[in-house]
Amino acid sequence: MFRKLILTPIVAGLAYVALAPAHVVAQEKEPVKIGLLSSKSGNFSSMGVDVLSGVRFAVEEANANGGVDGRKVILAEGDDESTPDAGRRAAEKLARDGHNLLIGPITSSISLAISQNLTRWDAAFIGTISKADKLTGDACNARFIRTNHSDAMDLAMINEWVKGIPGNTFAIMAADYVWGHDSAKSFETAVTAQGKKVPLKLFVPLGTKDYAPYIQQLKAAKVDAIWVADVSGAIAFVKQAADFGLIPETPLIGHALLSNFLINATGDAMKGVPGNVGFTPDIDTPATKAFVEAFKKKHNRLPSDTEGQAYNGAMVLFQGVELANSVKPADVTKALRGAEVDTLYGKMTVRAADNQLVIPNYVARVKVADGVLRPVIEQSYPASITPPASPACKM
Repeated sequence: MFRKLILTPIVAGLAYVALAPAHVVAQEKEPVKIGLLSSKSGNFSSMGVDVLSGVRFAVEEANANGGVDGRKVILAEGDDESTPDAGRRAAEKLARDGHNLLIGPITSSISLAISQNLTRWDAAFIGTISKADKLTGDACNARFIRTNHSDAMDLAMINEWVKGIPGNTFAIMAADYVWGHDSAKSFETAVTAQGKKVPLKLFVPLGTKDYAPYIQQLKAAKVDAIWVADVSGAIAFVKQAADFGLIPETPLIGHALLSNFLINATGDAMKGVPGNVGFTPDIDTPATKAFVEAFKKKHNRLPSDTEGQAYNGAMVLFQGVELANSVKPADVTKALRGAEVDTLYGKMTVRAADNQLVIPNYVARVKVADGVLRPVIEQSYPASITPPASPACKM
């Protein structure tokens, strides 16, 4: 039977302060050595900036409040260059240098390359962005904890959401790697179950700059809306789709498309677009309110969706250290398995069967709020709609 974590209320989002004076305890306890690995370069660098920002903010806040259970948090950073091979090499270097509590990769392909090596490196890994079901399916690892939504969680929400989406025919344009294919399959399954049709599916290679050939096919298909799951090329696609008149005439529906970095880079082109979101400042919990207030005070702006998810992952990691009373990677993930933890979404459970944090899901629409164009939540779906763990996961 797994223990549940019971914590005192969070102060400013992260305030795990020991009873003894912080300077005394810090001398007696090992520091928390985090390896922050994300895309500083390459196709996903626009998102990588926000991952780095969210984790750095969590670390700075924790240290300002006495550390994590009195332990100082020390951060080392690496660049995964937006590729699995570079990500694996950078993660291994961080882990072997002692920063073996890993966090930060964006793409599922990079996360999979890291996850399968955790035991060999004696590391633990908190996933905050990657969605592929494989990570908590047949490639699950006891040392990997996912704190964001999986594709299966999104599909459960999509199954409900599509009932209200207008239109009967849809095209899909997705990135040509594991997450993009998962997303396309999920959406097609959901809409065809409603008797709707998907006459066109396009898979775009990573690094694509010229979307004209894809846009021509999408225009010619004359569908009611387009499902888009392509993060790395999203800025180029949205700008070109507007230039070629694809949008707003044909509405977009986004899977991980409603990221602040994309909205900020494309003017008003994303205005009115609906899609799923992993985090927005609208989430009505004490932890989110405290985080947003503290972040805005420091940066004079609201945190982005990616910054929120990265910060949330750090919150869970810190609580794993406190619950385990250890910084050993295997101890931290073992302590989190089955635990109830404080998150930006409220008190949530890390499911013991696959180490998936079970959280609510959200649909937002891009509109002006708080003086800026950003995703604003329109519908919330409870954590209870999350499907069971995959039987393929054996930990």
